[in-house]
Amino acid sequence: MAEKLRLLLSVPLLPRHSHRSRPFASFWRKSHFRSSSARMASSLSDPKIIDSHLHVWASPEEAADKFPYLPGNEPTLPGNVDFLLKCMGEADVDGALIVQPINHKFDHSLVTSVLKRYPSKFVGCCLADPSEDGSGVKQLERLVSEDGYQAVRFNPYLWPSGQKMTNEVGKALFSKAGELGIPVGFMCMKGLSLHISEIEELCTEFPRTVVLLDHLAFCKPPTNDEESKAFPQLLNLSRFPQVYVKFSALFRVSRKPFPYEDLSHSLSQVVHTFGANRVMWGTDFPYVVPECGYKEAKEAASLIANQVPLSASELDWIMGRTVLELFPGKWRG
Repeated sequence: MAEKLRLLLSVPLLPRHSHRSRPFASFWRKSHFRSSSARMASSLSDPKIIDSHLHVWASPEEAADKFPYLPGNEPTLPGNVDFLLKCMGEADVDGALIVQPINHKFDHSLVTSVLKRYPSKFVGCCLADPSEDGSGVKQLERLVSEDGYQAVRFNPYLWPSGQKMTNEVGKALFSKAGELGIPVGFMCMKGLSLHISEIEELCTEFPRTVVLLDHLAFCKPPTNDEESKAFPQLLNLSRFPQVYVKFSALFRVSRKPFPYEDLSHSLSQVVHTFGANRVMWGTDFPYVVPECGYKEAKEAASLIANQVPLSASELDWIMGRTVLELFPGKWRG
């Protein structure tokens, strides 16, 4: 649907009264002027497509030279920025939010270098360090104030054994994010039900901190009673106005192959409950590439939206406008 809108906006306007006879040169000049004006209007009003969730990591050569991988977390597929830019170009995606990958863990130097090279293309989401000494709070401040990161990810499986995200360090990090004006993304890979009470407690205690739920909070279409509890928990988080949902990594949350049509009901319910202006599309590059392809991940979102069906305006919000509103001033170039 977004692609159709692009095509409609880019069609040159025909000059008025073109049926009247006139010298060809005069007709061409006026027609060309009108067509150029139409193209200019299109470029100004064209909705941007922003990928709200992806990763980049060093190429093997970069890792050997300057940006080493975390031992034991060497990637098994390419995820360097040149490959990403190629995929984005082919899919006509304008920008993205880069989430710090586990391959580099708390060493943000590779992603920082990418953000500095392409400041109008990417925004960075750093990874929270929940070490018990509390050093992660200072690191978060530095990454935001010095390196320009605009979001932070909470990975609950990085917390010390037996600790929750609501411990003293977790609350300090979450509170600091609100103070800095950056959203916190939650990765509930082992299931939302395991972490719902923590998320609710943090949202209640710190209402100024914006929350992003990665990958539909990992709520798959349910196949049993236990799984049926998770999705209502996700929808119930809509009562917190600071909570947003990423309609991302569709291959992770669908039980069907591309184009993941079993997610149409999930998307319908999320948009109905949260509103399209609190939902954002993402790919989870580079993991998405061997699953269905980067460009195909974008196409899947539009196909699912057509199934719902969503309006063109709702799809525009999901495919980019929500992220643009959440990070004002970014991707405007």
